[in-house]
Amino acid sequence: MKAHDGLYIDGAWRPAESRDVIDVVNPADEQVIARVPAGGALDVDTAVRAARAALPAWAATPPAERAARLTALRDALAARKDEIAETVTAELGSPLAFSRNVHAAVPIAVAGSYAELAATHAFEEKVGNSTVLHEPIGVVGAITPWNYPLHQIVAKVAPALAAGCTIVLKPAEDTPLTARLFAGAVHEAGLPAGVFNLVTGLGPVAGQALAEHPGVDLVSFTGSTAVGRQIGAVAGAAVKKVALELGGKSANVILPGADLAKAVNVGVANVMSNSGQTCSAWTRMLVHRERYAEAVELAAGAAARYGDRIGPLVSAKQQARVRGYIEKGIAEGARLVAGGPEAPRERGYFVSPTVFADVTPEMTIAQEEIFGPVLSILGYDDEEDALRIANGTVYGLAGAVWAADEADAVAFARRMDTGQVDINGGRFNPLAPFGGYKQSGVGRELGAHGLAEYLQTKSLQF
Repeated sequence: MKAHDGLYIDGAWRPAESRDVIDVVNPADEQVIARVPAGGALDVDTAVRAARAALPAWAATPPAERAARLTALRDALAARKDEIAETVTAELGSPLAFSRNVHAAVPIAVAGSYAELAATHAFEEKVGNSTVLHEPIGVVGAITPWNYPLHQIVAKVAPALAAGCTIVLKPAEDTPLTARLFAGAVHEAGLPAGVFNLVTGLGPVAGQALAEHPGVDLVSFTGSTAVGRQIGAVAGAAVKKVALELGGKSANVILPGADLAKAVNVGVANVMSNSGQTCSAWTRMLVHRERYAEAVELAAGAAARYGDRIGPLVSAKQQARVRGYIEKGIAEGARLVAGGPEAPRERGYFVSPTVFADVTPEMTIAQEEIFGPVLSILGYDDEEDALRIANGTVYGLAGAVWAADEADAVAFARRMDTGQVDINGGRFNPLAPFGGYKQSGVGRELGAHGLAEYLQTKSLQF
């Protein structure tokens, strides 16, 4: 067990004002592997003051120079790729190959994309007799989750840096070690002191202090819809901008005539990825009743192959939560065709890959975000019925449509109330905007749309 001292504030590691600590637990064996400071309101205040002091100079830094610093940050992360993967595996439980290929590789690519955007984005434009300026919004309070610890950090910090903002980051208490590695990369990249600051701590303490701080101009939060509502209320009282990426209950709609085997296998893989701890996972599979039984059989077989391939959930609390949803699904009459609530191992926070059939739209497991390796399969009568079911939750983050004719899939996707839809297994695009409709959030991340969240406009008339 390693003790990590200090918070990264104003360009250096400094002792925390708070003497409290956070135990970091390896979810695969339930052992404490590290301790980090649990920063409090005084630490947040120090970090915000440092960010405010650094703001004028960084905002005035030419975009080409900001791009150079982002390129250096990308390179520093790339040099740490193996260490990042090993750290994510230790504190999140992700299998090492997935940590390398996703948890480490994707944020490196995203950082590179913002280095390019910083150099090419039009921060000024002519509109008639006006010059419109796109200026940094100010100090950003970034509060990130544990499920993709580095990706979520980079998806907030990189566009904020590209825009000319300064940042205070409060990472999830379950995965603070990855955030500390990121701070080391920032330092190596040569960002000026105070431009980036890291305060590890608990959400109700450090997170709330950051959201409430009058020196913060924008709060960017990724996490549960319940906490997002609280942050929105706090920010609204201060007339402060928020960007919220929240929960999801995404539909994977398989239209008649689609390649059923491919759609089911890719759909199951999507749900099991990262042990089901993905807000955009397609956790509802919608299949026409004519091929429903075949789809259930395919899904059950596919899920069984993931038994030894997925890692644990992040914590005992999360494990208990997901097992509770599985028990509720059984109690409400859904048919269990794979997995179940029993822990598959004596040690570690594991949950079996689970598939439910005969799920109806009003069931809890079809309405609420479970955040674990649990798939619900629902039948539909026709496309209008499928659309009603797909749009029939409070969420609208992602989704998928499969059809024999791509045009049919696109036509259906256009009618879905959701922020991102994959057509016939479309690949992830780090430049495409990501974010939700309805209670899945406010604002967008990634690409130029993600950069725009950290800019405000000023018009000069001539």
